[in-house]
Amino acid sequence: MKGLIETTAEKIATANKVVALTGAGISVDSGIPAFRGAQGLWDRYDPMEYATIHAFLSNPVKVWKMLRELGEIVGDAKPNAGHLGLAELETLGKLSSVVTQNVDGLHQAAGNSCVIEFHGNGRKLVCLSCKRKYDREDMPADAFPPMCACLNILKPDVVFFGEMIPMEAFVAAQAEAEGCDVMMVVGTSAQVEPAASLPYVAKSHGATIVEVNPEPTPLTHTLADIAIHESATTAMPVLAAAVRKLLQQM
Repeated sequence: MKGLIETTAEKIATANKVVALTGAGISVDSGIPAFRGAQGLWDRYDPMEYATIHAFLSNPVKVWKMLRELGEIVGDAKPNAGHLGLAELETLGKLSSVVTQNVDGLHQAAGNSCVIEFHGNGRKLVCLSCKRKYDREDMPADAFPPMCACLNILKPDVVFFGEMIPMEAFVAAQAEAEGCDVMMVVGTSAQVEPAASLPYVAKSHGATIVEVNPEPTPLTHTLADIAIHESATTAMPVLAAAVRKLLQQM
């Protein structure tokens, strides 16, 4: 890994703009289960049965039973070394933004200030009727399901399967991809659109694509210029330290 880290650190240290695209893999070490793979929660709750907008509209109380359990997991989660490594790259002045498919808010908790959330944020609630929004932590602990002042059941302010991503997030992410010199793809196989297109957009504008994933993905042999097959918690702190050292020498 050492040679790949050093090569990546040089790319980042000399880049004008670096963007990170992250997915569920970066939060697994914080205890948040990914949809893919057998990981407890999703063994018991089929995402196709509980995580579609049709399911929520048809039976919100049923879906909220799963959401309450997931909310407890996310609520207890803390940023891991992968999140903190990305935050340090921003502190060093080398990371422009994080485009994430996650809804856990851990990038912000780690210290990243420019986070483009493709799928919303599970720490917020929204009323589909009057559009009023709430902080989830402000709701009474015994409120089940959480209700809006207009007496409709609230929905997490996240993109369920079957919903469109926020247009402003899409536009912002496209601009970041088009303008970056380096795109880091961390903890995601980048197979779900529209996030899947971002590395290709970046590459078409001349960016170096760096993949950080424990296992090879379809990007490894088709698009990635550098593939670091380690977890984010292993690779990102080492990479941030290498960038910091290079910047001190420049």
